Amino acid sequence: MLAQKYKLKLCLPIFLSALASGISAQTAAIKTNLLDDVALNVNAGVEVGVAPQWTIDVPASFNAWTLSHDRRWKHWYIQPGSRYWFCDRFAGHFVGMHAHGGQYNIGGIDGKINLLGTDFRKLKDSRYQGWFVGGGISYGYAWIINRHWNIEGEIGVGYSYTRYDRFRCAGCGKKIAANQPHNYVGLTKATVNIVYIF
Repeated sequence: MLAQKYKLKLCLPIFLSALASGISAQTAAIKTNLLDDVALNVNAGVEVGVAPQWTIDVPASFNAWTLSHDRRWKHWYIQPGSRYWFCDRFAGHFVGMHAHGGQYNIGGIDGKINLLGTDFRKLKDSRYQGWFVGGGISYGYAWIINRHWNIEGEIGVGYSYTRYDRFRCAGCGKKIAANQPHNYVGLTKATVNIVYIF
């Protein structure tokens, strides 16, 4: 119930403003990311055409669950961006730019990798709580199923700046570091979207 409330707050203003601007056929879409769904994240996106080969895409995701064994994967983020379509919008190849921002509370998860200066293995024994901002670039492709339905894949890389507090364990409140900065470079977007086009 709480997750639906936040999802509605994140997506409703974007969708209503798009409707108010007089959307016609094949100029707007709503979507959900199946990869986020598998990770138990409530998510939705809105995409609006602004020129024959340009769209504005605004996906958002939310997770408020505490998993078994007191593991945390709580977060919310929004990732607005623009896309340039090589043929027609909502079909075929595209490239994009995106910004992103949000908050997180993550811990007790065995990351098992150390990549480009970010040690995901530290998530196993500690909890990190903070915020992030950043941006990146992406490439994707949309497969047309019929007039209203697409499947879309997108992969993006970029940068995130974060500030966090570190806690001794996933479920405890003993803070061992406060307001620490971190710079992340790597994967910033991975989607397999089911898209409904108006």
